[in-house]
Amino acid sequence: MKKLVALLLAAMLLMSCAAFASAEGGFSGEVKIWVAENTVEFTQQAVEDFKAANPQYAGMTVKVEPVGEGDAASKMITDVEGGADIFGFAQDQLARLVAAGALLEVEEMNAIQVSLENDAGAVGAVTMGETMYAYPMTSDNGYFLYYDKEIVKDPSTLEAVLADCEAAGKSFYMEINSGWYQTAFFFGAGCTLTYDSDDSGALVKCNTDYASENGVKALKAMINVAKSPAFVNGSSVSNATNAAAVVSGTWDAGAAQELFGENYAACKLPTVDGFQLGGFGGFKMLGVKPQTDDAKIEACDALASYLTSGDVQLARFNAVGWGPSNLTAQQNEAVQANVALAALADQLQYCMPQGQYPGEYWSLATGLGDDILADKYDELDDAALLEVLNTFQTTAISYVN
Repeated sequence: MKKLVALLLAAMLLMSCAAFASAEGGFSGEVKIWVAENTVEFTQQAVEDFKAANPQYAGMTVKVEPVGEGDAASKMITDVEGGADIFGFAQDQLARLVAAGALLEVEEMNAIQVSLENDAGAVGAVTMGETMYAYPMTSDNGYFLYYDKEIVKDPSTLEAVLADCEAAGKSFYMEINSGWYQTAFFFGAGCTLTYDSDDSGALVKCNTDYASENGVKALKAMINVAKSPAFVNGSSVSNATNAAAVVSGTWDAGAAQELFGENYAACKLPTVDGFQLGGFGGFKMLGVKPQTDDAKIEACDALASYLTSGDVQLARFNAVGWGPSNLTAQQNEAVQANVALAALADQLQYCMPQGQYPGEYWSLATGLGDDILADKYDELDDAALLEVLNTFQTTAISYVN
């Protein structure tokens, strides 16, 4: 602890020195930021607040453009030089971005501050090896159950949820032909499917045991869920019709409240066939692109640090509902009272962080789900289902060979 305090004090001294240097030189050029479309207006105002508080950057021109986390990484990797100076992205893209040289390492003084102020999952998500490459912005990427509490009386088991939906002539939505949502069953049953990458970000190993007793258990659970007359394959609350329950994430909270009205409720995913559904958890973060201009590097670093600070994370939550990774912001009364974030926080204890996956994996998982939806496995026994999973597993491993 004494060593940590000493490091923090040293970092604070360095930050003070850096702030003095910035005040002397500043930066008056252009900085481009990519953020999700629904946070553009918020980010523009936050940038103005930053400039007002840091007069050395008053002459800096900042362009905030709507490029979401799902597209930013691919665009940056394709053209690092033409990409944004600061950009939001999801944790599973970290290795790819590092390998492409699209991320500036977070300097030690800022890394210490990030580690002290954010939850452990978020800190781990922005770190590869011993190096921190980005600033945590949220701890809110994952999925759970939205439901109509007037219809769904017992959300603790999927069997009960389906029974309530069937009895009311309502629908249960879950996207089982998605490699993201599909892991709820496999990971929940005790299976693993992850990929290791080297320091360059290249995938070097697949760790998986889908072809197992647990894998068959997960596959059978999905097959049985898909047989329910209440089941609908999908995850968008906005597109759901006649729904009483939907598996989705915090981005759908507003739509879920509108759909269910006074009966709006949310909780962790239920159990199915005796095991707790799991899945992926994730984080959003801000990265800074390497620059040749030291003054611009300093400006971008300072701005990215500000945009992910506790106060700004809390303000972003109030503006668009994004769940903070900052420990102090997480203790805010409004954050803790948020129904969707509370459900996600409960669910995340059963999830594993989403790492990097090859593009082929997502297509492979979609194919498995499509076959379930087409009733191809309905009459297969356990041995045949194990063979299906063995083919799946062998294919997943082949992506790194």
